[in-house]
Amino acid sequence: MEFTEEQEALVVNSWDVLKNNSADLGLKFFLKIFSAAPAATALFSYLKDSKVPLDQNPKLKTHATIVFVMIGESAIQLRKTGKAMDESDLKHLGAVHFKFGVLHEHFQVAKKALLETIKEGGGELWSPALSNAWGVAYDHLVASIESQIK
Repeated sequence: MEFTEEQEALVVNSWDVLKNNSADLGLKFFLKIFSAAPAATALFSYLKDSKVPLDQNPKLKTHATIVFVMIGESAIQLRKTGKAMDESDLKHLGAVHFKFGVLHEHFQVAKKALLETIKEGGGELWSPALSNAWGVAYDHLVASIESQIK
């Protein structure tokens, strides 16, 4: 699962555009996850008893932005550092995901939602090669997180 120089260029160029709208795109990303897997809302304590619609929930908006930016930033530095992110951050992410019972299948739902969000947010930049590049970068991140879970 090599992340090539060409893939890096595609991800970096698209991230320059996507990050300017990270709050909106992050929320769209999570709404796509919840649309595909409604039960995933149960993984978030602040959503369980909330009467606020998902698209208006301030805690979800904040979390979605943080996650979207983290995915983007980890993707653009993958070739430079040879890893998805700092080891201590990975251990924390692994522990949190393990605590809530996140499985590989959940990450795959999120991957599909991410690629759809990037397609929508990237506009004219989108191509099958761009989708593949982001998919490879995301797979590296997930493999790193999962290595901390096991």
